[in-house]
Amino acid sequence: MNLNSNNTDFGKVAVLLGGTSGEREVSLRSGAAIVEALKEQNIDVHGVDTAKGVIKQLSEGNFTRVFIALHGKGGEDGVIQGTLETMGLPYTGSGVMGSAIGMDKLRSKQIWNELGLTVIPSIVVKAKQVITETEASQMLVKLGQKVMVKPSAEGSSLGIAMAKTSKQLLDAISGAAVFGGEVIIEQWINGPEFTVSILGDKALPVVQIQPAREFYDYTAKYTASGTEYFCPTNLSKEEEFLLQDMALKAFDAINCTGWGRVDFIQNKSTGKFYLLEVNTVPGMTESSLVPIAAEAAEISFKKLVIEILKTSMSQQKHTLDIEND
Repeated sequence: MNLNSNNTDFGKVAVLLGGTSGEREVSLRSGAAIVEALKEQNIDVHGVDTAKGVIKQLSEGNFTRVFIALHGKGGEDGVIQGTLETMGLPYTGSGVMGSAIGMDKLRSKQIWNELGLTVIPSIVVKAKQVITETEASQMLVKLGQKVMVKPSAEGSSLGIAMAKTSKQLLDAISGAAVFGGEVIIEQWINGPEFTVSILGDKALPVVQIQPAREFYDYTAKYTASGTEYFCPTNLSKEEEFLLQDMALKAFDAINCTGWGRVDFIQNKSTGKFYLLEVNTVPGMTESSLVPIAAEAAEISFKKLVIEILKTSMSQQKHTLDIEND
């Protein structure tokens, strides 16, 4: 990974932000920070809110490449990536397949499990599936009486809830089902959370997350004070290397490229690490984890956004290859 700060001629850059997902506000903040950092480096950059019609704005703006700062549905699920490929516009981060699988926690877990990467034991129910109180009770017994419930295809911990009674579980399933798709019911793992950011083909230093709340939900991420981040962590060098290696394998397994983040949780009793999910367009706000990891690797925020923008170069080569066929 070349982290030379010399700028490439990127041309006119559109930073896609906002959108219509439940993570719109976070995306606006991420996008604004990226636009400002690129402007300070004399790059011709413009924020484009995709809620206002992305194809028309990109076509009329004569942009040469795109920095995707959209979070959640429409931004991380392959939809915008497919649109940009159709338009012949190179973009940052993972392609259509990696984005689509990365957004789908269930399919990601299935792939990782097949490859022998450790995932949390879970039960999956359909969003419209009717679950009785007896069935809910049986699920709790099977998974150890306390569970985490989450939508399969949503980000920023939207729709997640803890449950340890049948009523709580039924309520949590209903809450997660609002987001559509499957609902994942995972065994509760009591222990610290960690995240590994990926830039190019390298894993950045591990960040440990200490939420102010019982678990790292949307409020703990973006609105609650008291959540702490530790980098370096209290892990041994061997454990840090293990997490970085697992992150790279998990990222590659679902065809992700460019940059992203892989999240883990550790069982406090056994010391075992479990994969949670991949984020193909992580947050880039003042409290986001990728900038924290980059800073620990002596990569400034300005340099970080340039390196992420450079990931669009592989997309540009792919586009040119298609045009020359």
